[in-house]
Amino acid sequence: MADTNINWYPGHMARAKKDLQKNLKLVDAVFVMLDARIPASSNNPSLTSRLGGKAVLVLLSKADLADTHHTKTWVKWFKDNDIVAMPVDLVSGRGMNVIINTLGLELEKRLLLKGKSSRRTLPRCMVVGIPNVGKSMFINRMAGNKPARTGHYPGVTRGPQWISFGGKLEMLDTPGILWPKLSDRDQAMKLAVTGALKKEVFDPGEVSEWLLEWITCNKPGLIKERFGIDEVSLETSDLIKLIGKKRGFLAAGGNVDRLRTADHILKEFKEGKLGRITLESPNEKERPSRTSGKTE
Repeated sequence: MADTNINWYPGHMARAKKDLQKNLKLVDAVFVMLDARIPASSNNPSLTSRLGGKAVLVLLSKADLADTHHTKTWVKWFKDNDIVAMPVDLVSGRGMNVIINTLGLELEKRLLLKGKSSRRTLPRCMVVGIPNVGKSMFINRMAGNKPARTGHYPGVTRGPQWISFGGKLEMLDTPGILWPKLSDRDQAMKLAVTGALKKEVFDPGEVSEWLLEWITCNKPGLIKERFGIDEVSLETSDLIKLIGKKRGFLAAGGNVDRLRTADHILKEFKEGKLGRITLESPNEKERPSRTSGKTE
């Protein structure tokens, strides 16, 4: 597909976008959650341009699935652009313990700039990001229980929810916000691969071919290691066929079930079974728009 033109803008997202400006008036700081595997593509410039003068912390979620070296490169890029960013592993909880302290330091800096000595109330925060990036899971980890609904598919959180963290801060959970239209093919593929898009709006076969093409160009050893295939120079359509045979995904007549194979490849990626993969680096083309609250 030469031109990707995905429309995915449910009514609850339109309302969430309108509510964002209203909710910003209630908070002191904003956690912007990005997928560590696609920090550029998971950054919504329509969202981050509306954050005003709030304190902003970037959280690189799913860091346990991303390439560690690339994550460090991204953290440095954000630092070089005066943005505080930190990786978080929502599965093990690694990286969570320093978040509140870092938030406190950022808020104190802003108070000093305003000539104030200290806060008299609990800081109120909001966590925002595209669907399925891990916002509710992050809140659950912070709270140590399960106050917010979570799920393995995008769009679970449908309305704002206030969560209190025992005398430390209060946080507002918000639904994910995505672009009303995706016209860049690679961006759409990355969002589909990582689970930000619902399966109904993309072709799993096309997305799995895109992923295999990326892996064969950048980390071909992963194909051999995971699937026992040496012929990584094959066309991606032939590679999917070979993987299907290796996995025994056969339909009537002994033909490879391509849809089942495609779904399997995408599932393997999402679960980290293909290895730790980051799909983009912070160069001029791929870097996110500044998450500083300034309108681009």
